[in-house]
Amino acid sequence: MNKIKTGDTVKVIAGKEKGKDGKVLAVKDGRVLIEGVNMVTKHTKPSAANQNGGIVQKEAYLDASNVMYLHKGQTTRIGFKMDGDKKVRVAKSTGDVID
Repeated sequence: MNKIKTGDTVKVIAGKEKGKDGKVLAVKDGRVLIEGVNMVTKHTKPSAANQNGGIVQKEAYLDASNVMYLHKGQTTRIGFKMDGDKKVRVAKSTGDVID
């Protein structure tokens, strides 16, 4: 079970994008795609989806170890605990249940 999920708000804690925060768009193979962070320039050929092709700016994946969950404006680690028979994520700094 991943600690960071799609829709979470995270802050980048390492690398050239350090200090930026945003919403997680996708999580894949231990990497995260964050809205407006780690923008790259991509040259695309014309296709059915993009008639003209050309140069496009888009987000690139970052390693999940370089981001930290934002809870009430503060970065925090994430733990797990059993809430009845359901496994839930918990903010380590406050003990609050995240979902």
